[in-house]
Amino acid sequence: MTPAVGTSEQRGTPQSLLRVASDLIIGDSMATPANEQVARPEVVAVLSARRPTTMSTLLEIKSSVLRQVQVCPSFRRRTEEEPASSSTEVQEPAAGAWKPGDGVEFFAQMRLILKKVESRQGLPCPEVLLRSSSPAPTEPVDPSRGLRALTQEEVEMLYEEALYTVLYRAGTMGPDQVDDQGALLSYLQQVFGTSPEQHAEAMERVKKAKAPTYALKVSVMRAKNLLAKDPNGFSDPYCMLGILPASGTLREPGPHKEQRFSFRKGSKRGGPLPAKCIQVTEVKSSTLNPVWKEHFLFEIEDVSTDQLHLDIWDHDDDVSLVEACRKLNEVIGLKGMSRYFKQIVKSARTNGTAGPTEDHTDDFLGCLNIPIREVPVAGEDRWFKLEPRSSASRVQGDCQLVLKLITTQRDTSMSQRGRSGFLSYLLLLSRLLQFEHQAEEPNSSSWRGELSGPAATVLCLHGAQSNLSALQLAVLHWQVSSRHHQTRTLDYGYLLGLLEDMQAHWEEAASLPQEQRGNREWFDKLLNSQSPREQPGPQRLAGLVKLADTVYEDLQSCYGIYASLFHSIIKIDFFTLTFRQLERLVAEEVWVLTEELSPKMTLEVASGLFELYLTLADIQCFWSSIPGRDSRSLALAGIHAPFLPAVKLWLQVLRDQARWRLQGAVDVDTLEPMDSSSKHSSSAATASLCFSHIQELWARLAWPDPAQAQGLGTQLSQDLCEAALFYTELLRKKVDTQPGAAGEAVSEPLCVVLNDVELLRKAAGQALRGLAWPEGAPGLEGVLPRPLLSCMQALDEDLQREARTVTAHLTSKMVGDIRKYVQHISLSPDSIQNEEAMAPLLKYLDEKLALLNASLVKENLSRVLEALWELLLQAILQALGANRDVSADFYGRFHFTLEALVNFFHAEGQGLPLESLRDGSYKRLEEELRLHQCSTRECIEQYYLDKLKQRSLEHNRFGRLSVRCHYEAAEQRLVVEVLHAADLLPLDANGLSDPFVIVELGPPHLFPLVRSQRTQVKSRTLHPVYDELFYFSVPAEACRRRGACVLFTVMDHDWLSTNDFAGEAALGLGSIGGVARPQVGGSARAGQPVTLHLRRPRAQVRSALRMLEGRNNKEAQEFVKRLKELEKYMEADP
Repeated sequence: MTPAVGTSEQRGTPQSLLRVASDLIIGDSMATPANEQVARPEVVAVLSARRPTTMSTLLEIKSSVLRQVQVCPSFRRRTEEEPASSSTEVQEPAAGAWKPGDGVEFFAQMRLILKKVESRQGLPCPEVLLRSSSPAPTEPVDPSRGLRALTQEEVEMLYEEALYTVLYRAGTMGPDQVDDQGALLSYLQQVFGTSPEQHAEAMERVKKAKAPTYALKVSVMRAKNLLAKDPNGFSDPYCMLGILPASGTLREPGPHKEQRFSFRKGSKRGGPLPAKCIQVTEVKSSTLNPVWKEHFLFEIEDVSTDQLHLDIWDHDDDVSLVEACRKLNEVIGLKGMSRYFKQIVKSARTNGTAGPTEDHTDDFLGCLNIPIREVPVAGEDRWFKLEPRSSASRVQGDCQLVLKLITTQRDTSMSQRGRSGFLSYLLLLSRLLQFEHQAEEPNSSSWRGELSGPAATVLCLHGAQSNLSALQLAVLHWQVSSRHHQTRTLDYGYLLGLLEDMQAHWEEAASLPQEQRGNREWFDKLLNSQSPREQPGPQRLAGLVKLADTVYEDLQSCYGIYASLFHSIIKIDFFTLTFRQLERLVAEEVWVLTEELSPKMTLEVASGLFELYLTLADIQCFWSSIPGRDSRSLALAGIHAPFLPAVKLWLQVLRDQARWRLQGAVDVDTLEPMDSSSKHSSSAATASLCFSHIQELWARLAWPDPAQAQGLGTQLSQDLCEAALFYTELLRKKVDTQPGAAGEAVSEPLCVVLNDVELLRKAAGQALRGLAWPEGAPGLEGVLPRPLLSCMQALDEDLQREARTVTAHLTSKMVGDIRKYVQHISLSPDSIQNEEAMAPLLKYLDEKLALLNASLVKENLSRVLEALWELLLQAILQALGANRDVSADFYGRFHFTLEALVNFFHAEGQGLPLESLRDGSYKRLEEELRLHQCSTRECIEQYYLDKLKQRSLEHNRFGRLSVRCHYEAAEQRLVVEVLHAADLLPLDANGLSDPFVIVELGPPHLFPLVRSQRTQVKSRTLHPVYDELFYFSVPAEACRRRGACVLFTVMDHDWLSTNDFAGEAALGLGSIGGVARPQVGGSARAGQPVTLHLRRPRAQVRSALRMLEGRNNKEAQEFVKRLKELEKYMEADP
């Protein structure tokens, strides 16, 4: 095998891959270091049970793996090749060289960072290969090398051991374990084939035996993100831990405050401290992420009620509390466990220099309370969130503990005879394995050692109670399975999986070589060459970024190539092994370096940390492909926290550099199209690219904390909006300095600026939509957060306003020409055809719009068309106002011109929509043209029709008037009854009014002989009641005419001055009773009251009045004169 290994190394095969393959097979060529001599005999003894045929088969598989690896590309970038390859790489600018005005260099650096993501767009999809269905080669069976048969006495002792394990189980069962004690006992009875009588006798013996002595193994590994209690921004944390009986869980009296127990120094409580053998870790100076890795063992009296209590304190003096605790525990261990914890402090102070009156109280950093009964049966390694001791405490951070509940004394026959838990487990596993496999076909070689739920539960309970390590369990399973394989063939993938388990747990034993030594050696070599630990933090940072990039590329190749290769040939999850180790190694370096760099935050450091975090986030993405993953075992979990200050600083720099970049782009911009295919200038392309980079950067950042992501995203979106508005301001100043060509109606620089603003609006909107952050609410994936949505809407409004301003500036150069051509139409004699009169205007518009169409994008062309349309309408309105008392043909020509312009701007659907063209000023112009073509009486009728159409926009502003009207056909008279009014305007100084109502019929030419009538004056009231009847002798035909109505005018009577106008209302006569349909029977006052809302005349009513003012005939002048007299009494419309 040695030549094969050498050949693969020469062809670029990864050293770590060869090391893994070699270690998995554990061939004779494996070197034995000096520090492995203790463990090597045991492993060799275990492996020696394999048959020669099995070894040859395994070696053939190994050779096959190596041959296929030789033709695959290497996924390790070996450090020896770095100097040669560095000459071809793009040289990145130094991050510390950024200065104000160097926005180009900054964004060039950012593009280099973003380029790294091009090869990281999602994980590759490895080929999932199922286990080969081809049968394994037949092999001779050698029962002499299998599991030996047990004597009857050994079987009885082993059965008693298994029953004892089940009856005295402790801890929490896992979801895949059987929690039914009866089911476990029934299963053991089947395994050992005992009769009910024998089972009852064995159960009686076990129940009479003493209960085991329990102990809790606690490994305090590390903590992270602790509170800073010292002035230097750090703490000096240490842990105190002990077992707290149920009687010791004291609570402060009072229902309003709940306080947890804690090892409080200087406590003045009167009761004894309910903690046993308090243990203390070492003090870790000046850190918020301490690493202890200290191990403790606590005896448990009551598994169901005792709990583990742990405090973390900040050490604030030079006294060694660790030694004081240990000395005091020696005394406490003799007699009396109920000592006050303050004796520990007192003992420590006795050896210190502090006087009795000095305050040396350590600061509380958090605590944990873990009930013993909640410790999983198999133990657990997890991060616990620190808790406060009361509602007033402020703590943060997490603490990693490894917990395992074991038994130290067992009253069983095997324990009394000196049989270790190791041997008991081996015999029990052998018995269970034979029972589980007996249902398979005798010649079957596909069984993979799948144990039933009860079997796995019993083994888990016994292994935990016997305090067997993971490595010991792996060795026992391999030994039992390999010997069982001598009599009944097992699946080779299962056997190799057992070897993999031993390899995975190798480093747990100090005397054995570390797991995946190839990976560790490769990582250490890269670390020493790129980021040596002896270098200062800022210098190490750049190397650590390259190291993280290398690790990512390595994992990517491992996942895409070698994972499927190993799985298809030897059923080994090579990627999981590699990822777990490399991820842990990288995390250890990052945690240490970020802690060192946090107080030294500079622009250069922030840039390096930002780039490093992006790579770490990519590495974490591989976690989703790990089977059976648990976030608690991910070393990079929560790694974003120490990077937050760096990210904030980097985003601030991004804001400033974006402005400098935009300033520089506008400075060199000539306000000309970039090329023939684009209509915007170079600065707009630069701004769009900057915003795109910002959006991509935010997507790459993908900050995991929702609250922090909202803060970062909100600030970044505001910065982006400010940068967009800053760019438009720069453009405006730039175009103001551009000299315009004489007589140029369409300014090309203005067209370019308008296109730039539109491109910026689209780019900024897209970038802002890409800045969305998770809000945590389910079902809101496609909904933008409110702050971001508000920011987008405000920016869009600002940019739309800026576009309208530029459009107005652009079209203002055409105002003079448009007025000239409209005046040409108005001055054209009646002998000229309408088409000929408007031809110059259409020709001018066609030429200018052709230029605009070539210079503007579609959205801006629509804006300019809308502006030109409004200019044309206003020019025609001005022409109409300047010409009074002209012929009807004059207005007919302009009506023809208006319809021709509508078709011109609509352009068969290619221009403005008809709804937009026929709205706004068009309606006013069209109304005026129509009125100008009407006779005087038609205009007067239109005046009254407009009053009838008028609706009060604010119903309660001028008050209400209640009336009742009907027509008496027999008498040929109209009856109008004024009932009452309400909520009139207070027009007198006393806050009241003296209202009366004028009732008149209109139009006057329909009722020439009818005079207006009025009610009585109601003094000092806003709610007058009249109940007065008025009779008007008019024919029914006149009431049915167009515009016929009764007009109610409410006035305020003044004795010493003119009356004040309060409001008016109109009621059409065509709909009242007796006019619309003759009355048959009924009283003279039939009909329901009608409530009319008073109002003031609006613009559409006065437009008809303006038409009449321009006419010289007597009827028009008399009507206008009468209305003018009424207007004198009207106040200005509020």
